[in-house]
Amino acid sequence: MTTTFVIEAMAAANAQLRWKRREQEEVNDSDSTSDYSDDDDVIVRGRAEPETRPILSIQRSGGHVDHFDIVERVEMGQMASMFFNKVGVNMFYICIIVYLYGDLAIYAAAVPISLMEVACGNHSCSAGSVKYNDTDPCWGPVTRKDAYRVFLSVFTLLLGPFTFFSAQKTKYLQILTSLMRWIAFTMMIILALIRITKGPGEGHPPVASISGVPNLFGVCVYSFMCQHSLPSLITPISNKKHVRVLVLSDYVLILGFYVLLSFTAIFCFDSALLHDMYTLNFTDNCNVLNIPALRYFLGLFPVFTISTNFPIIAVTLRNNWKTLFHRDGGTYPWVVDRIVFPLITLIPPILVAFCTHNLESLVGITGAYAGTGIQYVIPALLVYYGRRHLEPVMGRDAVNKHQSPFRHSFWVWFVVVWATFCLMFVTANIILNDTKK
Repeated sequence: MTTTFVIEAMAAANAQLRWKRREQEEVNDSDSTSDYSDDDDVIVRGRAEPETRPILSIQRSGGHVDHFDIVERVEMGQMASMFFNKVGVNMFYICIIVYLYGDLAIYAAAVPISLMEVACGNHSCSAGSVKYNDTDPCWGPVTRKDAYRVFLSVFTLLLGPFTFFSAQKTKYLQILTSLMRWIAFTMMIILALIRITKGPGEGHPPVASISGVPNLFGVCVYSFMCQHSLPSLITPISNKKHVRVLVLSDYVLILGFYVLLSFTAIFCFDSALLHDMYTLNFTDNCNVLNIPALRYFLGLFPVFTISTNFPIIAVTLRNNWKTLFHRDGGTYPWVVDRIVFPLITLIPPILVAFCTHNLESLVGITGAYAGTGIQYVIPALLVYYGRRHLEPVMGRDAVNKHQSPFRHSFWVWFVVVWATFCLMFVTANIILNDTKK
């Protein structure tokens, strides 16, 4: 639902941009007129009042142009600037920034965890039924927690400096990491299925567990939340006639992979021994995978893929900080631009990763709070205010061909109320769990 809201808002933003350009062209034409008769004054005044006439009727004289064609990439931040007031724009960027901080904290914890498990794990094929603690030894007197922090320090020193520069020309790197993801996902699903079909699967999950629903909400939001990337994904598509079907098919494919991965995992492995980083279940259990090279590949898979994403996310967060404190007509001092913004981008998620490496909680909290805003609240408000902005200009009879099937305003407020209740439910569950502890 919210994906169709974003697509409709993108079309509305394209129409808004075209209207503003045409208005500017008419003003420029009127300014360049050299003869100022009384008749010319009447013409100029009539042309300077485009708000009173639907834009489609203005353009029709020069040939039909569909103003709702999505031909320009309008990111969600730009749409927020077009449709929201100043408070709304600031809230939008705060939500994006919180989400990106959570993303960086998850990435900063995931890579050292994988390295720690590979370096400290028992690879003698007898560790499949062992659950390690952070205080267990890794290298002599060095505990697993100490090893994790060592790897986190190395990760920060190697990838942290990228925050001070720009990440460009990463197309081939992204293609490589996507290929690695497909290989790793397919391997894990097939290996778990083989073990289940042969009979030695250890998983005996309950039919349902209500206590896990709040965290499931946050994880699902985090897994399916891609609304902020839709403008970059949809705009380059040449034929957008079936774009909603294409996006729906993509969601179905992703859901299929998640379902296969999740259900094979819970029936293949004992739930008490499942790692937060699922790939690690294949590194210390030779009953599932007894080829050392492949075990190390899956164990180190998050290191390769996440390490390539960390600098990109960090640069994105740094740029969002700059946009939030944008100075009209001015530039930042060199120290602020090149030192302060990168540091406030890098330090908080690294500190969080030093304090905790509980990926389940990090993913759940990030998805439940910031992710809910990006997936539910922001798309709903964008489409609502986008419609309100365009109606006086385009007229009520103008048809947005990318209009969401959920066009009634009821659905907009339903999404907002749904998101609010989910956040209340998740917050209450976190408070209750902390009280029990």
